[in-house]
Amino acid sequence: MTPAARVAAAAEILDGILEGTPAEKALAGWARGSRFAGSKDRAAVRDHVFQALRCLRSYAALGGAKETTGRSLMIGAMRAEGADLASIFSGEGHAPAPLSAQELEGGRAPEAGAEACDMPEWLWPALCEALGEGAAEEAGLMRERADVFLRVNPLYGSRAEAQAALAEEGVVSEAHPLAQTALKVLEGARRVRLTHAFEDGLIELQDAASQAVVAWLPLEGAETVLDYCAGGGGKSLAIAARTAARIVATDIAPERMKDVPARALRAGASITVKSLEDFAPDDCFDFVLCDAPCSGSGAWRRAPAGKWLLSEERLAALCETQVDVLHHAARRVAAGGQLAYVTCSLLTAENEAVVAQFEALAPEWHCTAQKRWLPSAGGDGFFGAIFTRK
Repeated sequence: MTPAARVAAAAEILDGILEGTPAEKALAGWARGSRFAGSKDRAAVRDHVFQALRCLRSYAALGGAKETTGRSLMIGAMRAEGADLASIFSGEGHAPAPLSAQELEGGRAPEAGAEACDMPEWLWPALCEALGEGAAEEAGLMRERADVFLRVNPLYGSRAEAQAALAEEGVVSEAHPLAQTALKVLEGARRVRLTHAFEDGLIELQDAASQAVVAWLPLEGAETVLDYCAGGGGKSLAIAARTAARIVATDIAPERMKDVPARALRAGASITVKSLEDFAPDDCFDFVLCDAPCSGSGAWRRAPAGKWLLSEERLAALCETQVDVLHHAARRVAAGGQLAYVTCSLLTAENEAVVAQFEALAPEWHCTAQKRWLPSAGGDGFFGAIFTRK
C-alpha cells in the first residue's frame, strides 16, 4: 500500500468508529476485507487510526470540515504532520480524492483548552480541578502514543539479565525509574511476544506505573491476598513476584481471567482463580486489592476511544460502582487486614471523592495512605488508597 492508500484506509475505518463501531472491531473488519495489506500496512493504518482518536478534536479543527468525518480527521492529521496534502489527496489509484476548496481553506488552529488538549468539553473543568496547572501537560501526553513497558519477573532473573536476553533477540530496552522491575522498550516492541524471555516467563507486558502501584502496596506480613477485580491478572502476577502469600484472583466477569492460569504457570507463580460465587461467607484475607472499574482516563493514550465514549452519566455510574465494589471487598478483609483501592483514573470524582464517600458510608474504615501517579512520570495515570479498620 502507498502512504496515500493507508490514509484512505484509515479514513474509512474512522468513519465506522464515528458511527459507533468499536475501534478494534472496525480495524479487524477492514483487515479481513483487505488481504492485500501486509503487516507493515496494517500497523501503519492502525497507527493512523489511533493517533486520530487521540487527537480527534484538534485534527477535526485542522481538517476544516463542518462535520467530523474520517476524511476530515486524516486531513487534519496530515496538516499536523506538515505533509504535502496534494501528493496524498490526489485521487490517483487508491489515494483519497483531491481536497475541495472548502477543505483547502477551512482548516484552523485548535482553540486553547479542551480542544487543543483533545479532551471532551464537559470533562475539561473536572480535569483542571484534579490536576490544577498541570492539566494541559498531562492531557497533552494523552495525545501521544504510549511507550511499551515490560515487567521483569524477579523469580527468574534480574533486570540486567532480562535486558541482555531481550537484546540478543533484537529488543532494545532501558531501565525505567518508576519501578525496579520496569523496562521501557526502545526498539523491537512488536517482537516482544516472540522472544524466549517472554515465552519463558522472564518478562511480562505491564505499564511501569501499574508496576509502581504494586510495589507501593503494603503487603508485608500478609499471608493471604485477594485480587478482587483481577481482570487479566497483571497485578496478581506482580504481587506473586513480591510475596510468598497465598494469592486468590477473582472478578465479576470470570471470562476476563481465562488467561491467568497460563500466565501464572509461565511466570512460576501460584495464583488460585476463583469466581465470586465460590467464596464462602467467612472467606477473608489479610490484604484485599480493588483495582476498580473506572473511566481509564489515566490510560487514554492506549485506549483513546474511551475519552469520547465517556459521558457525565457514565462517570456518575462508575463512581457508584466503585463505592459498591469497596463495600463488597471490605467484607473479605480479615481482622487486622488492609484494603487497597486503585484506579487508572486522573479524575477526583473517581479517586479522592470515592475515598471520602466510602469513609462516610463505612465509618469503621479509615484511609491511611493515598498516592497519585501522573503520566508525566512516564507511565499511565493511577491513583491508590489504603484503608484500615479503626
